[in-house]
Amino acid sequence: MILKGKVALVTGAAQGIGKSIALKLATNGADLVISDVNLDKAQETAKEVEKLGRKAIALKANVANLQETETMIDEAVAKLDAIHILVNNAGITKDALILRMKEEDWDAVIGVNLKGVFNCTKAAVKYMAKQRYGRIVNIASIVGEMGNAGQANYAASKAGVFGLTKTVAREFASRNVTCNAIAPGFIETAMTQALSEKVREELANQIPMGRLGTPDDVAEGVLFLVSEAANYITGQVININGGMYM
Repeated sequence: MILKGKVALVTGAAQGIGKSIALKLATNGADLVISDVNLDKAQETAKEVEKLGRKAIALKANVANLQETETMIDEAVAKLDAIHILVNNAGITKDALILRMKEEDWDAVIGVNLKGVFNCTKAAVKYMAKQRYGRIVNIASIVGEMGNAGQANYAASKAGVFGLTKTVAREFASRNVTCNAIAPGFIETAMTQALSEKVREELANQIPMGRLGTPDDVAEGVLFLVSEAANYITGQVININGGMYM
C-alpha cells in the first residue's frame, strides 16, 4: 500500500490505458477520481476501484474546456479532501495526411491532448503547491518523438506535452511537485486489437522485444513515477516502447 493516504485523479480513466492506471494506483492504496467524458463508463471503473477497498468518485469533464476542468478539480478536492497525484491520460486521434487534414481536426486534437494537459495541470497544481507535495505524470507517445505519417496533429500535441512537462517541472520543483512524462509505444488497446493480424505482426516486427506493450506496462511506469522511489526524478520522459525508439 505504497500510496495509502494519497488521492489520485486520472483523466480518460473510463477504459483502456487510463483504466489500467487507475486500478494500479488503487491496488497500491490510492483513492481515485475517475475523470472521463463518458460518465457511465467512468462510474463502472469507479465501482471496480471501490471493490479494491478504496474510495472513488467519477466526474465528467471535457479537459479541453478550462472552466469544466477547474470545476472538476475543485469538486474532487471538496469530496476527497486533497489531490496528490494527477495523471493526464485523456487523448484523442483524428488522423489524416496533412494535405487532407481539416482545421477542426487539428484544433480538436491539440485541444484535448495538449491544452487538456495545461488545463488540468493549471487547476491541480495550485493545490499541490500549497500542500508542498504533488506528482504529475503526463501520458505522451512515441509518435511525439519520431513522428508518424497521417498524425501531424497527434504528433505535434504529444511533442508539445514534452515541453510542457519540463517547464512545469522547473516551475514547481521547489514546492516538491514533480512532473514527468511517459511515452508509450504501441500498446494492446481496443484500437490495436481492431487491426488485422497481418498489421499487428508487422507492428511487432518493428519492436526489438517482438511484442506490443500492455496497458499494465504503462501503469507500472506511472506507479513508479508517483511513488516515493521517484522522489528525485522530475522533468523526464520515460519511454515504454519495447525498444522501438531509443
